[in-house]
Amino acid sequence: MKLRKIIETRFFRDGATLLGGNLWAQGIAFAAYFLIVRLYSSQDIGLYNIFYSYIEVLIVLSTCRYEQACVIAPTDGEAVAVGRLALRMNVVFSLVLVLIAIVIIVVGPQSIGMDGTMQAGVLMLIPPMVYLCGTSRVYTALLNRFRGFGQIAVSEAVGSTGGVVLKILFGLPRLASTVWHSIGLPLGTVLGKAASNVNLLMRLRKMELPRSAGRAERRAVAVRYRNFALYTTPKDLVNSLSYNLPFIWLALLFDKGEVGLLGLALTFTFRPVNILNNVFDKLLYVRVAERVRSGQSVMRDLRRFLMHLMLPLLPVFAVVFFYGDSIFGFLFGARWSSCGYYLRCLLPWVYIMLGTSSLGFLSNVFSRQRSEFVFYIVLFVMRIASMVAGIVAGSFRIGILCFALSGAVVSASLLVWYLLLVRRYEESVVSCER
Repeated sequence: MKLRKIIETRFFRDGATLLGGNLWAQGIAFAAYFLIVRLYSSQDIGLYNIFYSYIEVLIVLSTCRYEQACVIAPTDGEAVAVGRLALRMNVVFSLVLVLIAIVIIVVGPQSIGMDGTMQAGVLMLIPPMVYLCGTSRVYTALLNRFRGFGQIAVSEAVGSTGGVVLKILFGLPRLASTVWHSIGLPLGTVLGKAASNVNLLMRLRKMELPRSAGRAERRAVAVRYRNFALYTTPKDLVNSLSYNLPFIWLALLFDKGEVGLLGLALTFTFRPVNILNNVFDKLLYVRVAERVRSGQSVMRDLRRFLMHLMLPLLPVFAVVFFYGDSIFGFLFGARWSSCGYYLRCLLPWVYIMLGTSSLGFLSNVFSRQRSEFVFYIVLFVMRIASMVAGIVAGSFRIGILCFALSGAVVSASLLVWYLLLVRRYEESVVSCER
């Protein structure tokens, strides 16, 4: 009993450490937008969202998710070996991106449908950002294995704070007509991530990690953990492409100012939700997994959680839904009041996602990942149809409305499916007791 209490105390302490770093990193980035929207135009923010959408898709391919095996490898030496494999893959992939970016700049972005969407300076920032993100994931996975939670939290805070400060400096009025201002948002993000990576690397070098063997061992771990490349990578790639379709596809055809309005609306809806989901995932995952392993009921806890989460927030979402234009106009100025339309499109989806994302771990608990992937394939197809609808109608707003509705429908379906999984489990528990 005493040992269990010590383990639980350590778990919650580690969770609180990680959560503190995440809250600081997300919170300061969230608060900075109150100043950023006054320093940059909606076109600048739109370009930044396009830039980051490419990053989110490409980093899935940079390591083929091999870094996730660092945590589950049976030995420390094997964990380091798979980490170095992921780092090498990341380097090669990033160099290929450099060549592609150079070719696009030489040939001309308009030749591949990127007319005015991605400035040359921003385009050249994509390879280093992908490299830094891939490296950061590997370093973080290794620190996570060796319980370096404090180091991870500090690095997140360093990267976020440094990025925010640089974005603000590059956006100052005296730089308004310079190239620094035009690429200020993505450049600040790249430099902030670089600072975070330096911090992570310094922490890792202070640890006495096993030396990795040569090419033979890296080949061995590549084969042993090939499922991450064969199954996890396609799933994450579909999810990332699905979410970023408006910025990757519609942004090529419509005004970048509208893209910026959507980006701001997404920031102020999904960022708070992501913070909440990170908290709930950490708290619920372990509790539910332990109960399932011991054959105990979990439905009551999950129903109570959903009621305490969804019901109190319903009035808040309703107020924001009906008064979104006024709220954005008051907080950020009249030129941003049009965000209210995108806010109304996104809120039903975001509200449902509060419950769905918090219970996403259930597919792992009940080993139903393959079935869950079907939902994301359906969502991807529906979102492609949404983009086509917006293009055919000649309206960015119609495309986003359909995009958000498809997200709401699939999220609601997933929530029902998660609860059905729990119900089947409960029935099996009752039958076993009999």
